[in-house]
Amino acid sequence: GIKQPISSILDAAEEHRADVIGMSGLLVKSTVIMKENLEEMNSRGVSARWPVLLGGAALTRAYVENDLSEVYLGDVHYARDAFEGLRLMDAIMAAKRGESPVVDEELRAKAEERRARRQRSLRIAEARKAAAEPEDAPVPARSDVATDVPIPAPPFWGTRVHRGIHSVAYTRLLDERATFMGQWGLRGARGGKGPTYEELVETEGRPRLRALMDRLTTDGVLKHAAVVYGYFPCVSEGDDLVVLSAPDLDAPERTRFTFPRQRKERRLCLADFFRPRSSGEVDVVAFTIVTMGQPIADYAQELFNANAYRDYLEVHGLGVQLTEALAEYWHLRIRSELKFASGESVAAEDPSDVEEFFKLGYRGARFSLGYGACPNLDDREKIAALLDPERIGVKLSEESQLHPEQSTDAIVLHHPEAKYFNT
Repeated sequence: GIKQPISSILDAAEEHRADVIGMSGLLVKSTVIMKENLEEMNSRGVSARWPVLLGGAALTRAYVENDLSEVYLGDVHYARDAFEGLRLMDAIMAAKRGESPVVDEELRAKAEERRARRQRSLRIAEARKAAAEPEDAPVPARSDVATDVPIPAPPFWGTRVHRGIHSVAYTRLLDERATFMGQWGLRGARGGKGPTYEELVETEGRPRLRALMDRLTTDGVLKHAAVVYGYFPCVSEGDDLVVLSAPDLDAPERTRFTFPRQRKERRLCLADFFRPRSSGEVDVVAFTIVTMGQPIADYAQELFNANAYRDYLEVHGLGVQLTEALAEYWHLRIRSELKFASGESVAAEDPSDVEEFFKLGYRGARFSLGYGACPNLDDREKIAALLDPERIGVKLSEESQLHPEQSTDAIVLHHPEAKYFNT
């Protein structure tokens, strides 16, 4: 999905006379790439030729069947897991051979029903919007986000690098549910006819996780975890976050990020969470890039090449979630350094229950590129220019993707009102 440009996917499909194109998205940024790929297939006029199967932890059935099916002019199907993918392939191929026209008609009928339902929803939403707000309603230059929150003092200006971070430091922030259910497909039986999800966690999930972590640690795969991060002076101007070259209002501009503003609700924009230049004060923004390194991806690939597919899926999925845990851990470190936390491991304003971390139960927020509030993946070039991530072995591809794959970036906001929102 995200590791290959759509042109390469289509060239391979043509060369191998593929019947169906499948794409998998494990990271949030995948959802953006999926949509762009479908739009490109439309523009090339190949939508009628290739049905598309989509799946992966980043995608939901509702997003695929309601949103992406609206984008693609051909057939789009959601596969929750490999088994559903195989069932869909059987149905599609049977229909192509003329063996099961009923199944083919069922698939098409469902797709048409989803499109019709989506169109009705859009018409209702547009009607409500028109009734609630005139078309010429002015868009505010700024939302109602508070502009008088005390600005924390950063421990330094510029960047620092940390390598060889021990897994003990960040694995306590591993999201088990996302790992077991989202990545490994661990699900309990329905209707009381088998073990529950909670029982499977105890009998399969955690024992397999402990064994896998021991294995990766013993083989030296996890010792390459690294972070580059930094604090930068900044101000906001309308929808723009302006990064300055020094903590002075008159300092030259170093770079600028432009973020979309909500069209409804509070009219939020990421820039609102920083002091406006007109306030006369300079704010602070943090940026991070974390990576688990290339070895964990190589380790997973070796398992794949050896046909150890279950081990491959578990290692790959765990690598994705360890990257998120490392990012969460370093966000905690940043909150600690900005002094609204009491230390590197326990923040005064942070929840005591680790599950609350995954619900953003702390002050501020970190936004990875690709989310609705900061959708422009090309902004990754600006973050890379600020942080120089090649010092930790991370490079930027022509498609603005981070390599190794188990890497992620973030814009870190200290404002207490900062939470995720859709535009």
